[in-house]
Amino acid sequence: MDTNRETGNALDPKYDAAGLITAVATDAATGELLMLAHMNAEALEATLATGEAHFWSRSRARLWKKGESSGHVLRVVEARIDCDQDALWLKVEAAGPACHTGERSCFFRRIEDGCLVRDA
Repeated sequence: MDTNRETGNALDPKYDAAGLITAVATDAATGELLMLAHMNAEALEATLATGEAHFWSRSRARLWKKGESSGHVLRVVEARIDCDQDALWLKVEAAGPACHTGERSCFFRRIEDGCLVRDA
Protein backbone atom coordinates (compact mmCIF):
# COMPACT_ATOMS: atom_id res chain seq x y z
CA MET A 1 0.00 0.00 0.00
CA ASP A 2 1.29 3.44 -0.96
CA THR A 3 1.40 5.43 2.30
CA ASN A 4 2.43 8.81 0.89
CA ARG A 5 -0.11 11.23 2.42
CA GLU A 6 -0.48 13.33 -0.73
CA THR A 7 -0.50 10.68 -3.44
CA GLY A 8 -1.00 7.35 -1.72
CA ASN A 9 -4.07 5.37 -0.81
CA ALA A 10 -3.74 5.25 2.99
CA LEU A 11 -6.24 7.33 4.94
CA ASP A 12 -4.08 9.52 7.19
CA PRO A 13 -6.02 12.66 8.14
CA LYS A 14 -3.94 15.68 9.10
CA TYR A 15 -5.71 17.10 12.15
CA ASP A 16 -4.93 20.63 13.37
CA ALA A 17 -3.45 21.49 16.78
CA ALA A 18 -6.91 21.10 18.36
CA GLY A 19 -7.29 17.63 16.84
CA LEU A 20 -9.83 18.78 14.25
CA ILE A 21 -10.26 18.62 10.51
CA THR A 22 -12.62 20.82 8.48
CA ALA A 23 -15.52 19.06 6.78
CA VAL A 24 -17.96 20.42 4.21
CA ALA A 25 -21.22 18.73 3.32
CA THR A 26 -22.88 19.10 -0.06
CA ASP A 27 -26.14 17.71 -1.41
CA ALA A 28 -25.22 14.53 -3.30
CA ALA A 29 -27.83 15.16 -6.00
CA THR A 30 -27.46 18.91 -6.61
CA GLY A 31 -23.98 19.76 -5.34
CA GLU A 32 -25.41 22.56 -3.16
CA LEU A 33 -23.14 23.47 -0.25
CA LEU A 34 -25.10 22.66 2.91
CA MET A 35 -22.76 23.16 5.83
CA LEU A 36 -19.24 23.38 7.18
CA ALA A 37 -18.25 21.78 10.45
CA HIS A 38 -15.31 20.09 12.13
CA MET A 39 -14.49 16.49 12.92
CA ASN A 40 -12.07 14.87 15.29
CA ALA A 41 -10.86 11.30 14.83
CA GLU A 42 -13.86 9.93 16.76
CA ALA A 43 -16.35 11.85 14.58
CA LEU A 44 -14.69 10.67 11.39
CA GLU A 45 -14.65 7.08 12.63
CA ALA A 46 -18.35 7.24 13.61
CA THR A 47 -19.26 8.80 10.25
CA LEU A 48 -17.46 6.13 8.25
CA ALA A 49 -18.82 3.32 10.44
CA THR A 50 -22.49 4.42 10.43
CA GLY A 51 -22.85 6.25 7.11
CA GLU A 52 -24.35 9.22 8.98
CA ALA A 53 -22.47 12.47 9.57
CA HIS A 54 -20.98 13.03 13.01
CA PHE A 55 -19.05 16.14 13.98
CA TRP A 56 -17.16 17.66 16.87
CA SER A 57 -19.11 20.56 18.34
CA ARG A 58 -16.60 23.22 19.34
CA SER A 59 -19.27 25.19 21.24
CA ARG A 60 -20.51 22.15 23.20
CA ALA A 61 -17.09 20.46 23.34
CA ARG A 62 -18.55 17.08 22.47
CA LEU A 63 -19.23 14.66 19.65
CA TRP A 64 -22.62 15.10 18.00
CA LYS A 65 -24.50 13.25 15.32
CA LYS A 66 -26.07 15.71 12.89
CA GLY A 67 -29.81 15.42 13.43
CA GLU A 68 -29.58 13.74 16.84
CA SER A 69 -32.26 16.05 18.23
CA SER A 70 -33.90 17.46 15.07
CA GLY A 71 -34.05 14.26 13.06
CA HIS A 72 -32.34 16.08 10.17
CA VAL A 73 -29.71 13.40 9.67
CA LEU A 74 -27.14 13.66 6.90
CA ARG A 75 -26.73 10.26 5.21
CA VAL A 76 -23.27 10.07 3.68
CA VAL A 77 -23.30 8.92 0.06
CA GLU A 78 -19.59 9.55 -0.49
CA ALA A 79 -16.70 10.80 1.63
CA ARG A 80 -13.65 12.44 0.06
CA ILE A 81 -10.47 13.92 1.49
CA ASP A 82 -8.29 16.56 -0.16
CA CYS A 83 -4.77 15.97 -1.46
CA ASP A 84 -2.93 16.76 1.78
CA GLN A 85 -5.66 15.16 3.91
CA ASP A 86 -6.55 18.23 5.97
CA ALA A 87 -10.12 18.76 4.70
CA LEU A 88 -13.08 16.45 4.14
CA TRP A 89 -15.94 16.63 1.65
CA LEU A 90 -19.11 14.72 2.44
CA LYS A 91 -21.67 14.20 -0.30
CA VAL A 92 -24.91 13.65 1.59
CA GLU A 93 -28.63 13.09 1.41
CA ALA A 94 -30.23 15.42 3.94
CA ALA A 95 -33.33 14.33 5.86
CA GLY A 96 -34.30 17.98 6.37
CA PRO A 97 -32.65 21.38 6.73
CA ALA A 98 -28.90 21.24 7.28
CA CYS A 99 -28.79 24.52 9.20
CA HIS A 100 -29.79 24.77 12.86
CA THR A 101 -31.79 27.91 11.90
CA GLY A 102 -34.13 25.77 9.80
CA GLU A 103 -32.65 26.87 6.48
CA ARG A 104 -31.81 24.20 3.92
CA SER A 105 -28.18 25.38 3.83
CA CYS A 106 -26.10 27.23 6.39
CA PHE A 107 -25.06 29.46 3.47
CA PHE A 108 -28.48 31.09 2.93
CA ARG A 109 -27.16 34.69 2.91
CA ARG A 110 -24.85 36.39 0.47
CA ILE A 111 -22.72 39.48 1.06
CA GLU A 112 -23.67 42.52 -1.03
CA ASP A 113 -22.20 45.96 -0.46
CA GLY A 114 -21.09 45.01 3.05
CA CYS A 115 -24.55 43.72 4.07
CA LEU A 116 -26.09 40.27 4.35
CA VAL A 117 -28.92 39.52 1.93
CA ARG A 118 -31.15 36.46 2.31
CA ASP A 119 -31.77 34.29 -0.69
CA ALA A 120 -35.33 34.46 -1.95
